Amino acid sequence: MSLDGLGIVETHSFTFADTGQDFILKSGVKLAPVTLAYETYGELNQEKSNAILIYHALTGDAHAAGFHEGDKKPGWWDKMIGPGKGFDTNKYFVICANVIGSCQGSTGPVSINPKTDKAYGLSFPVVTIEDMVVAQKKLIDHLGIKKLLCSAGGSMGGLLAQKWAVMYPETTASTILIACNTRHTAQQIALHEVARQAIMADPDWQKGDYYEKSIPARGLAVSRMIGHITYMSETSMEEKFGRKLIGKEKVGYDFSHDFEVESYLKYRSDSFVQRFDANSYLYLSKALDYFDLAEDGELTDVFSKATCSFLVISYTSDWLYPPYQSKQMVKALKANDLDVSAILIDSSYGHDAFLVEVEKQSKLISHFLNRIEKENP
Repeated sequence: MSLDGLGIVETHSFTFADTGQDFILKSGVKLAPVTLAYETYGELNQEKSNAILIYHALTGDAHAAGFHEGDKKPGWWDKMIGPGKGFDTNKYFVICANVIGSCQGSTGPVSINPKTDKAYGLSFPVVTIEDMVVAQKKLIDHLGIKKLLCSAGGSMGGLLAQKWAVMYPETTASTILIACNTRHTAQQIALHEVARQAIMADPDWQKGDYYEKSIPARGLAVSRMIGHITYMSETSMEEKFGRKLIGKEKVGYDFSHDFEVESYLKYRSDSFVQRFDANSYLYLSKALDYFDLAEDGELTDVFSKATCSFLVISYTSDWLYPPYQSKQMVKALKANDLDVSAILIDSSYGHDAFLVEVEKQSKLISHFLNRIEKENP
């Protein structure tokens, strides 16, 4: 195993139960205690001016880069974060925190409800993108950082970054938005609803009360299969699998796996079931569906609150968050005379391109961050 780059890293946790401030969700429900799992890479400078906050996607976590002790694979964005990489840890102090509602160390439905001493399950309150951002702001305050050099994210992470830019405009010099949009469309909501129904139709789901019992593995696996189909493009699936058979010369004329693409979906879904909580999938996907940055008015008016520079990256083959949605975002940003750089990258990888197209993405981000540094000495 190569440990080039950051090497071994550790996950930390921050609980803001005793800060003297109640954590009130957008729904009006009070949630306490609240814990965030987070990791940091690089060193915070004396002025605390080189901090970059990275937001993860739907089923991501705080482990964005480096290796955990004993792991064979690094964090989910290791190719982008580290010495000499897009987010260069020789220069920047990079932070990645797991969102509330997840199951990767932050407070969510799998956490113990102090009132019952049992897992919350469906008694956990519904959380929104805004709630996640408010929680992460408390973490940044805890770290003593008054202004971020940048906040950045792809997919769901891009929604979080947008919300931060308009909620706390004076606390970030720049924002990087990758493969995202400003509101979930009917199609995106529909795809999530099918995935949620697959989980809830599994008898082992037991209305969310399955902890210490049999997990709804079949339903969660189907949900993940649906997700993976949306993350890839028709071209990338054709190039990777085509109609190739699994060690066969002809189809079996039964319902076993004949095609490599079937085997791939089964493999990815089985591994996902081992690491992710079904209820968390319900909560986080619902938070995505509730997201509408302009729910209280016009998009141009909402972005008028922002003051930072923006880099917006989209991908030609992304049909989950298609490029036209990024164009709408850019149009609203420019209408406010904000500094916006918009790049459409030609790629066949679909939505997953933000995790795969490392070389192109790294050059854009490095150049952008260098400029932001010079403009914010």
